[in-house]
Amino acid sequence: MFSWVYDPPMLLAGLLLAIVQFVAALPWLYAIDPKGFKHTAASGLGMAYVGAGLLAAGAGIAAFMGYKSDPTNLAWFGRYVYGAALHLQLLVDLFLLLPHLAVMLFPKAGAVAQAAYREACRQPMFWLIVVSAKVLIWLSVCIPYFTFGDDYKMMKQIGFDAVMLSAVLFGVLAASMSISEEIEGRTAVTLMSKPINRRQFLLGKYLGILLACLVMSLVLGWTLNFALRAMREFDPINNAPDPVDPTAGQVEKVVDPLTFQAQKTVVPVFERPVPSAPGKALARGCGLWFSDTLAHSFGILLGFGQVMILVAIASALATRISFVVNIVLCLLIYFLGHLAPVLVRVTESAGAAGGVGVGLVGFIGKLFDVLLPALEFFNMGPAIIRETPLDLWMFGTYVVTVLGYSLIYTAIALLVGLLLFEDRDLA
Repeated sequence: MFSWVYDPPMLLAGLLLAIVQFVAALPWLYAIDPKGFKHTAASGLGMAYVGAGLLAAGAGIAAFMGYKSDPTNLAWFGRYVYGAALHLQLLVDLFLLLPHLAVMLFPKAGAVAQAAYREACRQPMFWLIVVSAKVLIWLSVCIPYFTFGDDYKMMKQIGFDAVMLSAVLFGVLAASMSISEEIEGRTAVTLMSKPINRRQFLLGKYLGILLACLVMSLVLGWTLNFALRAMREFDPINNAPDPVDPTAGQVEKVVDPLTFQAQKTVVPVFERPVPSAPGKALARGCGLWFSDTLAHSFGILLGFGQVMILVAIASALATRISFVVNIVLCLLIYFLGHLAPVLVRVTESAGAAGGVGVGLVGFIGKLFDVLLPALEFFNMGPAIIRETPLDLWMFGTYVVTVLGYSLIYTAIALLVGLLLFEDRDLA
């Protein structure tokens, strides 16, 4: 139990792991008390206390590793305690730094974005949707799906859909209400009297709400990591355990090939810098957590491309129409964007035998397919429900390509919104 006292590599491993958590905590520590943070950083005595605290934390982690000497137990704690806590701290850092990054990149529009971001995150609706989505994700763990061994895939699909739909719902509601209320309530006139033009106002509002949607997606992704692992423990009959060695070769059955492939790349990066066998076991568990995070992030980003487009459309329409009409139109665009490709495929397979009615439906389907966003590109289902394993990095390339498409469509939607907003009377 006390072997760590005479083991310098284990002490060094504990200190290194403590320093990583401390560095991740710096942004939110500064946000809590900026004056105290600066005073401590400028004080020699304060830095001595920080150093002593890090040494004590490192010794505590080393003592824990000596107590829980079994590598399997250490990997479990490294995954679900150390790794999950580090991931949560990084999310808090991102939550705090995103608005400042927007101001740095776009000074005037970023100021509007910062205000819109803070307003969106303070709304009760934001946290109500987050809590509701978390409850839905955890409920999906224990729902019987009767899929003959593919319950994990079904639950994973529901989880990604819950993350995407929550961000879409909040983004569309926030954009419709915020922009419409600013214009209808004449508060936009006050903003325009400052050195901010209409273009910067609309882009800032859109960017601020989109950043809040990104934070929501990433927070729900953290919950999804836990839920997907809990699903495998809840239903061990249909879900084979992970291979013992992440860097080993392919086994007969891997329940989630994407996370297994991510482990081969991520786990060695976490293990290599940490000395001692217990330290490497704890770092391996942390690497396993971030392997899941990397693999699931591709799916979250794929859904986020859909969020970008629909929030841009809602922001553009909010410059001219009321809140209720905007919501209805966005809902219609969402359904038609998913339905149009299906109509095109069905009518093309029917051919000339379908008659005039099928031809008319096919023409309307093609028209919608050209004008509306192809939301089927953002569907995670084909990547989950498939017989052959999907290569993680090829899927990542596809996600980047689809995000490029969403950026183009977002730019077009915002351009239309700027044209509609340009001659809108604000007085």
